[in-house]
Amino acid sequence: MGLMELAWIIPASSFLAFVGIIAFGRRIPFVPPMLSIGAIIVGCILVFVVVVGRIDADPTGIDFFSRKWFEVGGTELMLGMIIDPLSVVMVGLVCFVALMVQVYSLSYMRHDPKLAWYYAIHALFAASMILVVLADNFLLFYVAWELVGLCSYLLIGFWWEKREPVEAAKKAFITTRIADVALLVGILLLFHEVGTFSMKETFYQAQLLGAGEVSDLSSGTATISALLLFIGAMGKSAQIPFHVWLPDAMAGPTPVSALIHAATMVVAGVYLVARTFVLFEAVPDVLLVVSIVGLVTSLLGSTMALVNTDLKRILAYSTISHLGLMMLSLGAFGYTAAIFHLLAHGFSKALLFLGAGSVSRASNQTDIRKMGGFIKVMPITAITFGIGALSLGGIPIFAGFWSKDEILGNIYLTL
Repeated sequence: MGLMELAWIIPASSFLAFVGIIAFGRRIPFVPPMLSIGAIIVGCILVFVVVVGRIDADPTGIDFFSRKWFEVGGTELMLGMIIDPLSVVMVGLVCFVALMVQVYSLSYMRHDPKLAWYYAIHALFAASMILVVLADNFLLFYVAWELVGLCSYLLIGFWWEKREPVEAAKKAFITTRIADVALLVGILLLFHEVGTFSMKETFYQAQLLGAGEVSDLSSGTATISALLLFIGAMGKSAQIPFHVWLPDAMAGPTPVSALIHAATMVVAGVYLVARTFVLFEAVPDVLLVVSIVGLVTSLLGSTMALVNTDLKRILAYSTISHLGLMMLSLGAFGYTAAIFHLLAHGFSKALLFLGAGSVSRASNQTDIRKMGGFIKVMPITAITFGIGALSLGGIPIFAGFWSKDEILGNIYLTL
């Protein structure tokens, strides 16, 4: 077994942590955080191992590792993973941010009576999100995609004894499920045409279609499938008109907002478009739709942030705006720029949400009209929050400047 094939342990370790917490978490208080954080540390180490394996092999290539899962009606369903620069970068982001958030939660959630349940769902979410990134076929991808949605629902409504989190969780669940139906139909349509859930074979047929050669995919089928996949992506990444769930999702614990609703789950839609970009390239008209939706979302998200006074909701609308910017970049064939900004935004926005949690915990409020002068009493929070804000604002020397510059450059070249 090569180093890259060890990648399956990354989601498996977090899933085993989830099982362990459910089985023993209530009996032994220190077990839940120990298992969950330990599993993420294992994931971070293995990301480095996989990167080393790619350097020794082909750093820019795509590797598929599949095993037979089960067979239905003569169709073999595979269980495997795809290792390429996109998946490695995404898994690195998920593992690192999840580790930082879970360590932060040790203090933030230490007095909560449901601490074991909190870390159990965190572990399940990490396993599911990593599986979304590594899945090499659409069936496994969709199973993990739905598990991510389930974890989001459970974490938004974590404080179920309060009405607001419960209503926000239901709103998020229903809104994203509507989009997920379109995603499922798109996947089934591709399966009907290509005869397999394999991404490798589907992308090959899309390449043939894009090159004008004989393909199992027709232009009409590819167009409809790409549109349906994009609708699924719009739901997870809170694109107009599916954006309504994200601001209300701030009713959950702030560390949850940092992990799921800023750095990982909400970028799953961007990841989906990037992963299936070969299909979108074969039908450029759909990329025009992607860019238009991204542009409208970015503009409306930023203007809604300007008129809000709740700190967490401002950050949520900012997230919607930046997700729109990533979609706009993908629609303008700026694949690399979009993923670069995804990384810059993920780290910066997680930093901002964790800073917001520190401020709200200290002041017992999130109304920015009643805040000010925190640098005098919370200098570390003020400095780190400022760094995140400057990066997302596109100030030079910070990552956000370079990623936004790349996006603008790609848009200019497509005009």
